[in-house]
Amino acid sequence: MGNFGRLQSLDLSFNNLSGSIPEAISSLSSLQVLNLSHNGLESVIPMGIAQCRSLVSVDLSENSLNGCLPNGFGAALSQLKFLSLAGNEIVGRASDFTAMKSITYLNISGNQFKGSVVEVFEGPLEVIDLSRNQFQGHIAQVNFSSTFKWSNLLYLDLSENQLSGEFFTDLSHAQSLKHLNLAYNRFTKQRFFHVDMLTNLEYLNLSGTNLIGQIPSNLSNLVSLRTLDLSENHLSNHIPPILAKNLKVLDLSCNNLTGDIPLMLIGELHGMESFNFSYNNLSFCASQFSRETLQAAFIGSVNSCPIAANPDFFKRKAPKHRGLEIALVLTISMVCLLVGLLFLAFRCRRETRMWVVKQNSFREEQTVSGPFSFQTDSTTWVADVKQATSVPVVIFEKPLLNFTFADLLSATSHFDRGTLLAEGRFGPVYGGLLPGGIHVAVKVLVHGSTMTDQEAARELEYLGRIKHPNLVPLTGYCLAGEQRIAIYDYMENGNLQNLLYDLPLGVQTTEDWSNDTWEDENNGIQNVGSEGSLTTWRFRHKIALGTARALAFLHHGCFPPIIHRDVKASSVYLDSNLEPRLSDFGIAKIFGSGLEDEIARGSPGYVPPEFLQPEGSSPKAPTPKSDVYGFGVILFELITGKKPVDDAYPDEKEATLVSWVRGLVRRNQALQAIDPKIRGTGPDAQMLEALKIGYLCTAEIPSKRPSMQQVVGLLKDLEQITL
Repeated sequence: MGNFGRLQSLDLSFNNLSGSIPEAISSLSSLQVLNLSHNGLESVIPMGIAQCRSLVSVDLSENSLNGCLPNGFGAALSQLKFLSLAGNEIVGRASDFTAMKSITYLNISGNQFKGSVVEVFEGPLEVIDLSRNQFQGHIAQVNFSSTFKWSNLLYLDLSENQLSGEFFTDLSHAQSLKHLNLAYNRFTKQRFFHVDMLTNLEYLNLSGTNLIGQIPSNLSNLVSLRTLDLSENHLSNHIPPILAKNLKVLDLSCNNLTGDIPLMLIGELHGMESFNFSYNNLSFCASQFSRETLQAAFIGSVNSCPIAANPDFFKRKAPKHRGLEIALVLTISMVCLLVGLLFLAFRCRRETRMWVVKQNSFREEQTVSGPFSFQTDSTTWVADVKQATSVPVVIFEKPLLNFTFADLLSATSHFDRGTLLAEGRFGPVYGGLLPGGIHVAVKVLVHGSTMTDQEAARELEYLGRIKHPNLVPLTGYCLAGEQRIAIYDYMENGNLQNLLYDLPLGVQTTEDWSNDTWEDENNGIQNVGSEGSLTTWRFRHKIALGTARALAFLHHGCFPPIIHRDVKASSVYLDSNLEPRLSDFGIAKIFGSGLEDEIARGSPGYVPPEFLQPEGSSPKAPTPKSDVYGFGVILFELITGKKPVDDAYPDEKEATLVSWVRGLVRRNQALQAIDPKIRGTGPDAQMLEALKIGYLCTAEIPSKRPSMQQVVGLLKDLEQITL
């Protein structure tokens, strides 16, 4: 690098580079543009970079850089206009950047910066992204009469920090602002601040900011607004008639809103990319939406549509059809009256026969009195309740259904072993069918919990709000005595472990499965034919990418981030469309400290090296990097078709899947690791590159492993390899 003293631009982004940035970079005295983003670079930013005083643009984002910025970093790079350090582990303070008098773009999101955020507001900045750090302080203390040029500010993201106090007292100076995100901080409870003067605003996210009061109607003045997220606050009263012609994303979920959703707003929803009114006390009439949309976006709301509602219900009719309308209404009314009379006649007749079934009903009632004791091959658990009918079951998307523990008993045949689907670290899982045809998987957390009932309910309801296409959704829960019971959507196609080792996918056999299909007893059909097959690289890549997206969402899309703690093949399920879905996220927290030691020990074959400590030593706390390791093992399983342990490996020194594959990769013999079942179903170059991704994920040193966001990008890039 020292031989390029006249070099002005250096772009090595997206190259899987590892190691540290060389100190010799100091010799690039003419360098103006430096881009080393999206690699695996680690260690600290070298002092030598401060010698490159001609730098105008620096992008070191999405690496594993750590430590502090070099002394005098800001003062030395006085000409710098663009700086991105996003997605690293750098430690510092806002004052590190105050000496940069020319800076217009500053992105340090996803690091470990601390201290007061107020000091950032200096100079000609146009873009400020300080999200996902540990900044503190009151942004209300920002001095609007300072040297900071508010009129230049276009983009401001302070989300996912530890800011407190109140919002900005006055943003009237920021007339050019287009993007404002203050979500998930620790602000005090406060009413909506004046945003109507920000007429150029396109994105506004105030979710999780302790807002109270009513949504202001003057939001309609923000005619350029495309995204509005006010979720997870304490907003109350009615939704005002917001003009939403340009809105593409609207989220008002998890508030205390009441009344009808305005028809004006309902009419604009079809033009939006996404919207969510769930977990409020709203009523609406939106019969034109699909059942799936109603279940996803209106959870907990009451459908107030009349019986005859249809998409044209609110359209104005011509006067000449008024007589036809009246006749139609009278006809429907007469039919309803006739049905009602027939029902009453049937009811009276039925009551005369009630004595016949009274004795049977009494016997049935006796069977739902507790306490209840159940046994599996590996554990015994007790639900210490007196009456099963007195213990409620909460179903999030169907809050009006009055299910009880008695319904769970009936659905699972009193938790009979015949309904047992699996036994995992947290407890047994049963399959069942609740009234109304709701097919569920019932997971009993048999180890108990250090949480109170109220704490456990709050945590389970929080997990129930976490939605992603690649996560198994938590449908509901039941607190039966000291037992915490989690209820999930039923995944009819089983888990990845069974598919890889018990069923045709990945089984080492000479039989030809190419034209067969497998159907389980629950009518879950899995195609193993030539197109969309379970024995193709394309399908296994799809499973890997979906699982990676689920983990990336938990690590980077949730606040606080959720660490899975037990990533393994049996935690990855396939739904009815054969889409991968990760289960058991967040469950470890329900146990509090009651299961920490066992969780830290991990599952055989998936345990990161840093957890393999001598007995008696205190276990290390799981981190996102330990989840990355578990994912790397799953990726190896998908490519090789082999188990993490207990499989036959040629070398005794390489007795696990990880050590065997890593050894082959180091010796440039990785082709030997590919499962014969998928050879020829896709480019070998893609599979070899995927093995290298698994190699990065299973690095012995946690800091050398990529983030799950990086893994998603690497797996997506495989699709471009055609040789």
